[in-house]
Amino acid sequence: MTRTTKGYILGAVAAVSYGTNPLFAVPLYEAGMGVASVLFYRYIFAAMILGAIMLMRGESLRLARRDIPLMMMLGILFALSSVLLFESYNYMDVGLASTLLFVEPVFIALILWIFCHERISMWTIISILICLAGVIFLCNPGPGANVTATGIILVILSSLAYALYMVIINKSRIGSLHGSTITFYSLLFGMIVFAFRTDCFTAVQPVPPGLIPWACIIGISIIPTIVSLMTVAVSIQYIGSVAVSILGALEPITGVMFGVLLFGEILTVRASIGIILIICAVMTLVLTKKNS
Repeated sequence: MTRTTKGYILGAVAAVSYGTNPLFAVPLYEAGMGVASVLFYRYIFAAMILGAIMLMRGESLRLARRDIPLMMMLGILFALSSVLLFESYNYMDVGLASTLLFVEPVFIALILWIFCHERISMWTIISILICLAGVIFLCNPGPGANVTATGIILVILSSLAYALYMVIINKSRIGSLHGSTITFYSLLFGMIVFAFRTDCFTAVQPVPPGLIPWACIIGISIIPTIVSLMTVAVSIQYIGSVAVSILGALEPITGVMFGVLLFGEILTVRASIGIILIICAVMTLVLTKKNS
């Protein structure tokens, strides 16, 4: 198997695995767990697993003292993105939420244009307009689909938080750190958010008894977290960020499939048009950036 083939396979695995978030989160909600408790277990188990993997690989967990404040900010943004997305599952169909989250590259382009004064091309403007059209369709998907204004706002804010997280890494000295180190401390410092939301962890709910809740906790800590983060890092090394971004379209498609097949969500014509428009917008943005 060639390096390029491995890169495409790993990129697809990264996108699909991240799209499994609802598969593990929704059953935990139905078992009575709140968002903060679900994410607390996700982050603490993921941090322990990733830390153990790094130690086995001989990677250093050291972080320079000067990098702690910025890394703390990144951890808070990372956790806020998760909280907002997982909260949105309570207000709209998980498939539509996964699609709206996919507008993150558009937010990155806007942030770089507004705050970093990077040139914005005509293709970028076209991509943004196509994306807005897709969002409009998703905001009014027709009868049968579950969408609320609260859910839409939560997902958009989640995407914005992650876009800020990515831009700060790209534009600061933190970007010189190893990807595993950034992810480990993002998970660790992200616990600050859950400390606030659970009264310093005293209000964390216990995992409900039974095999399924524990399987969901372990699953959400490994598949959409560790597997996704580690495969995307290797995939970028093999085939580059542009190709990985294109494969990222599998993420919302995975979310939609789980929503329809497992959670009984209805995929309307308008919602389908919105999904296609958003995916096309991101593809246009990614491909034109490659050629610019």
